[in-house]
Amino acid sequence: MYHARLVGALARASLQKELAYRANLAIGVFHSLLGLATGAAGVWVLFGQVPSVRGWDLPATVALLGVYLIAEALRGLFIGPGLDSLAGLSGDLWTGRLDFTLLRPVNTQFLVSVREWRFLALFDLALGGAVLAYGMSQSGASPSALDIAAFAVALGAGIVVLYAILLAFTALVFWSPGLMLTWVFGGIMQMARYPVALYPGWLRLALTWIVPVGIITTVPAEALTGRLAPGALAGAIALALALLAGATVLFRAGLRRYASASS
Repeated sequence: MYHARLVGALARASLQKELAYRANLAIGVFHSLLGLATGAAGVWVLFGQVPSVRGWDLPATVALLGVYLIAEALRGLFIGPGLDSLAGLSGDLWTGRLDFTLLRPVNTQFLVSVREWRFLALFDLALGGAVLAYGMSQSGASPSALDIAAFAVALGAGIVVLYAILLAFTALVFWSPGLMLTWVFGGIMQMARYPVALYPGWLRLALTWIVPVGIITTVPAEALTGRLAPGALAGAIALALALLAGATVLFRAGLRRYASASS
């Protein structure tokens, strides 16, 4: 309950800060619609040339785009803001503001992960849900209760993978405080808006096991459309837990390396 109350207090503080700059609302909405338009344009251009690619047709790929938008929305809502604030020349590590975070009577990784919220991302979340629903309606498929349950579990595993990757990239900032390494991941994450099967073999391998953004979007979309291979869901869960454990170890190693601004 203590952690839940803390998250609630941090979320309220973030909301108050966000409402203080209401002009950003229009800019944020425009940015969200632009992101949706560019993603949809890429999908429609691709399937304007061919009816399907390696078993993926237009409706299934639109549904996957919806999953991608949902994942990006959750990243923008509460995962990304706090972790991103550690890096860069104005980040907590470079300026020494992390000192105050370390003094708080709560786990540092937990606090850094949930201390900042961007509620405009809820609009992105709604857009992602609408795109996912549209893609499924166009496919004509009727997911069973088992498919929906598998989708929920796969999406949860995908979000854990997303968090673990961001945490690992953030941990590397302790060795190079001035760099925004999470921006590098942002570029790689763009590839997750398309099915992993569309990429060449070596890149498909990299997007599945090295920087597994394919697990974040492709596996949930396959689960909802009933095309998930046997054992893939268990593999995604195992990978998510392994990545989370590894990223946590790396982050703690980075914390031990940190020297305060006053030292």
